[in-house]
Amino acid sequence: MDYEQIIYQKDKKGIVTITINRPEVRNALNRVVRQDLRKAIAEIQKDKDVRVVIITGAEDKAFIAGADVSILKSQSPFSIEEFTSTLSQQLYSDIESLPIPVISMINGYCLGGGLELAMCCDIRIAAENAKFGQPEINIGIFPGGGGTQRLPRIVGWGKAKELMYTGDIIDSTEAEKWGLVNEVVALDKLGEKARQIAEKIASKSPLIIKLIKKIINAGMYTDLKAGLLYEKANFSLCFASEDTNEGVSAFLEKRKPKFKGR
Repeated sequence: MDYEQIIYQKDKKGIVTITINRPEVRNALNRVVRQDLRKAIAEIQKDKDVRVVIITGAEDKAFIAGADVSILKSQSPFSIEEFTSTLSQQLYSDIESLPIPVISMINGYCLGGGLELAMCCDIRIAAENAKFGQPEINIGIFPGGGGTQRLPRIVGWGKAKELMYTGDIIDSTEAEKWGLVNEVVALDKLGEKARQIAEKIASKSPLIIKLIKKIINAGMYTDLKAGLLYEKANFSLCFASEDTNEGVSAFLEKRKPKFKGR
């Protein structure tokens, strides 16, 4: 599939790397990038060999420095609603709902729509030079791609409100303290670290990874009792799979399991 402003790469281990490729504007999200991302998501959903996705930005200055503000100019309430329903909220929800793990490899600025995209990923690894924020308040709007909902769920109400009310930008050390990122590493080690995590995940049962992600995501938006019932039902399903049988047998036989995703 052809892409205009992202780079799509898949290796032999089933790891796909998507690079937002607009370094001249700090990888800002315009309509073309968003459409490219939608195509990439569709391609991943059809490819049963994909095990993990890594999303990053071209060069070292920015992961995604936000939305391209020029696309907001002269919008009507109706056009913004349509945009949000397809290339903003829905796009991010589609990334969050991918049945495989997604890692955001955050190099540099991760602001506005860029942070909203990163929050849809399962794991966030940041370089020491990374900067985070929801500065939309500074141009008289607020996060409209899910930021008002996902950020409080990740860092808590107080910190989320502080970040959105002030428009402040925090560094990677602060982001790690808040729980916004899983780990901070040196910029020259960022790719290596993200790759290390991706390869470890890719070696596990893709079927069981899919179930884990589905259960956790569903549980985040329901109460504990319902989440536990959902967990129990899916845990029982594991025992109908070849991978569970293989994993238990390999453990007892003291050998490395060979998972097939069945």
